[in-house]
Amino acid sequence: MEMSAATHQAFPEADSRKEEPSVKVGKEEWERVKKRLRAELGEDVFSSWFASVEIEDEQNGLVILSVSTRFLKSWIQSHYGELLMALWREECEQVRRIDLYVRGAVRPKTVQNKAPAKSAEAGNKDSGFARPSAAAAMGQEQDQLGGSPLDPRLTFETFVVGQSNTLAHAAAKQVAMAQPGQPVSFNPLFLHASVGLGKTHLLQAIAWEAKKSNPTARVLYLTAERFMYSFVQALKSQAAIDFKDTLRDIDILLIDDLQFLQGKSIQQEFCHTLNSLIDGARQVVVAADRPPVELESLDERVRSRLAGGLVSELQPLEKELRRSILSDRATQAARRDPNLTIPELVLDHVAGIIRSNGRDLDGAFNRLMAHNQLTGAPISIEMAEQALKDLIRSKEPRRIRIEDIQRVVSKHYNVSRSDLLSSRRTRTIVRPRQIAMYLSKMLTPRSLPEIGRRFGGRDHTTVLHAVRKIEELASSDNTLQQEIEMLKRNIAE
Repeated sequence: MEMSAATHQAFPEADSRKEEPSVKVGKEEWERVKKRLRAELGEDVFSSWFASVEIEDEQNGLVILSVSTRFLKSWIQSHYGELLMALWREECEQVRRIDLYVRGAVRPKTVQNKAPAKSAEAGNKDSGFARPSAAAAMGQEQDQLGGSPLDPRLTFETFVVGQSNTLAHAAAKQVAMAQPGQPVSFNPLFLHASVGLGKTHLLQAIAWEAKKSNPTARVLYLTAERFMYSFVQALKSQAAIDFKDTLRDIDILLIDDLQFLQGKSIQQEFCHTLNSLIDGARQVVVAADRPPVELESLDERVRSRLAGGLVSELQPLEKELRRSILSDRATQAARRDPNLTIPELVLDHVAGIIRSNGRDLDGAFNRLMAHNQLTGAPISIEMAEQALKDLIRSKEPRRIRIEDIQRVVSKHYNVSRSDLLSSRRTRTIVRPRQIAMYLSKMLTPRSLPEIGRRFGGRDHTTVLHAVRKIEELASSDNTLQQEIEMLKRNIAE
């Protein structure tokens, strides 16, 4: 997993150490840092990622921390590196660097004599370290298989179900709970939705539930980016056969953000893997931001195979679901702080004004909590309006894609999208095609040549003719004007 430049500053490579002014940083400072991490992140997040982190050594501006698995190291570096460094610097400004090691993988700079950790889940008494949690064990297996990190918070228990995601949730749950020997119901299962509607949550929930339901199952979660990186690295190290064998031996393969899969050879390998797993009755689950037919950068054979299973869309969150999500977050927050009061009217108000996606909804809730904790002001509608004014997206139109326009126009005029891209010139096809080209020019920043390419490889002059033709007709045809306005509204929703 890549780290930001800022995170690299917090966690540089070990061989780049430089002498810093001497400073004594010890266990007392680490306990204070942990206390602040717990307050900053909440008990659940702290327990998942920092409960097993230990301080190994401290000297010359360098703090050495250890974790039990590579998975924990990667996740902390990627997600909490800047925060960890900032908190250490606030406790001791001379700290210049934090090195994070996997216990047993790298010998600490100074070996300290420590008594074995006292824990209800103590492992090897000689090691002095607690046995890894279920999340850490799952993360370690992902490491061994070359997978992407899993977030233990993204489970079916934390996924809020509503009208817009019922089918996708039910299909994902059935896939996750299938036992060995049972027929594979939906293969592949293809989930698609815009950003922040729960695709990644469902994929990772499948991974956690499948492993809990069948501990011996080989479950692998990969982003498309990770798949590409692993394949390229395997080719460079002449380990392509091992890479292929590993993938083809997986029981449940989960691929996220498939729209980013690029490269002819990589797509061919993915296609071979897909065919091998499906033909061998192994489960494949894929998520993307659009349905298979609209993934134009993918090979046609891949799109066809993906469309051959169950394709399920997670729709935009309806108000009732947004309200349920906020209620769930409020219940969790109240468990952590029994004195917290969030009026129902405030939750109704936030559910009504934050309409974009689940991530923005979480961001809005976290913003309310932060204002309450930092200022002491009670949570009210007035406070919500002030705290969330920059999150309200009604002033910021959604970015429209040509694929969105083609889909809406096709549905309105009862023609297929393939007809819009074809060379057919019947009137029932030409007029919707021209309207779709016109709307693409009006509603997107795409150039005429780019629009032409997205409509079956047409020349830019064809697009220009369509734009001028629709402008001319609409200027004298009130019915066509109303149709175009209605299409604009449908596209913008």
